[in-house]
Amino acid sequence: MKKQAGFTIVELVVVIALLGILAAVALPRFLNVTDDAHQSSVSGTGGAFKSAVSLVKAQSVVESAASTNVSYDGQTVYVNANGYPQGGNAVNAANCATVWNGILQSGAPSAATAAGSDYLVTAANSVCTYAYQASMNGSTAYYNIVYTPASGLVTIDTTK
Repeated sequence: MKKQAGFTIVELVVVIALLGILAAVALPRFLNVTDDAHQSSVSGTGGAFKSAVSLVKAQSVVESAASTNVSYDGQTVYVNANGYPQGGNAVNAANCATVWNGILQSGAPSAATAAGSDYLVTAANSVCTYAYQASMNGSTAYYNIVYTPASGLVTIDTTK
């Protein structure tokens, strides 16, 4: 009677084929989970930003409608005539970045007017746009957070 000392070639081929099938099925699901995680991150950050805008507006009402600066979470935040954070007299990318960094707590994703931050800040037509910069399947900026300082409206765009 002979003792078998290993696997047959047929057994090895079957195992390799099964691993290949599992990899082909699991990889697309993993990529979708990654995109979902990025989308959830932007949604959460947008929700935090929207809440912070509302809190600054409430603080503006409490302190005085005539004031252009309010004290929010230990920071001085410039608000417009409507009481919403604006960062300065004009709506431009630098002031939009100031709003982001002034109203969100420490540990929040970074926003700047130059590449290298979590969100790239731009401004046009009195609207601030914060474009998410994490790489997703080889491209960037699928998702945006859009803020209108005149009305305090925050829109979270997580569509591709």
